Amino acid sequence: MKKILIAFAIIIAPLITQAQLKIPQASPKATILQTVGLTDVEIVYCRPAARGRAVFGNLVPFGKVWRTGANENTTISFSDDVVIDGKTLPKGKYSLYTIPKIESWEVIFYSTTNNWGNPETWNDANVVLRTTVKEEALSKPIESFTIQLANLTADSAELEMAWENSSVSMKFDVPTQKTVLANIESVLSGPSSADYFTSAQYIYQSNGDNAKAMSYIDKAMELSTEKPYWYTRLKSQIQARAGDKKGAIETATISLAAAEAAKNQDYIKMNRESISEWSRK
Repeated sequence: MKKILIAFAIIIAPLITQAQLKIPQASPKATILQTVGLTDVEIVYCRPAARGRAVFGNLVPFGKVWRTGANENTTISFSDDVVIDGKTLPKGKYSLYTIPKIESWEVIFYSTTNNWGNPETWNDANVVLRTTVKEEALSKPIESFTIQLANLTADSAELEMAWENSSVSMKFDVPTQKTVLANIESVLSGPSSADYFTSAQYIYQSNGDNAKAMSYIDKAMELSTEKPYWYTRLKSQIQARAGDKKGAIETATISLAAAEAAKNQDYIKMNRESISEWSRK
């Protein structure tokens, strides 16, 4: 009987381990994904509820750094540099900390993002940007802490945070016009060397018109001042496919020298193998 019980325990043990009881989180996690103009913004935070408790000045003390939510630190990321209160915040991911006060909040963008709540040791060197925003009283209380992006335009948005009877709003500007103008200039100035290289590469790899592939790689090299080894590598392959083994070897030799200078072992190996192969034919 004892052996039977032991065997039964061995069988059901993995099942007990795998069975995880799931219950609702007290402060559920939320993710906000929003494009502002051409800038992608992502906010990840946990949403505590008031549950009849006095929040600001009690649960969240005035004048002290707050994780701006619950559990792990709240994070916010921008795909472009943004401007807040006349100051530039470089693109990237930040912890979003706040210091609530009676009439205003300090909003802090902190460079380390792997903190559980507040950093174990606060380091002012990690504060990338700090600004102060006015607190506004709400006529209707908010039960769950809420972050949202509001008043979106092509060039800006407002980061809003609200809980209990308090709300704050922080405007940030995105470089939409600068990005669009740069794109316009790029398009109107015509294809770049990289565009011609990519076109030649596609035609070569898809067994397309070899003469067209050659014209594109020649144009790519004409527009490129550096003439990188991956350009000359592709040109040697196109030449070899056209039957110009002598020209292919000469071009591959140029690519090999540049790859050796860059210490790119993959291109060194490929060029050496191709030169050896084409030399035998």
